[in-house]
Amino acid sequence: MLAAIDARMGEVYWAEYQRDEQGVWHGEESEAVLKPEAVRERLQRLEGEWATVGTGWQAWPDLANGCGLTLVDGDIQLPEAQDMLPLACYLLTAGKTVAVEHAEPVYLRNEVAWKKLPGRE
Repeated sequence: MLAAIDARMGEVYWAEYQRDEQGVWHGEESEAVLKPEAVRERLQRLEGEWATVGTGWQAWPDLANGCGLTLVDGDIQLPEAQDMLPLACYLLTAGKTVAVEHAEPVYLRNEVAWKKLPGRE
């Protein structure tokens, strides 16, 4: 699954996820904020058939032009909390959890980028 969400400021929240034989999704290491050109470079390295999700495909309609992939519209615009439940259940069962006081959100765009916005000095 190729997730592309319009991150504004000329960028895309990007991730590539694949499901293994047990139905577990992998690809967290691919999560990034990228310029559309960098997304096109990543697409050139992929092959096969992928489902697309997210608002980035509409915001950047030529994002996948010439990539040679078979893309299937996953018909999902934005993630919902319930979509994380199967992954959370797997991680809990596998003992891959952290204590609540050590849990931290993952921010793909750091504070420096936000300071570039007008009025955010």
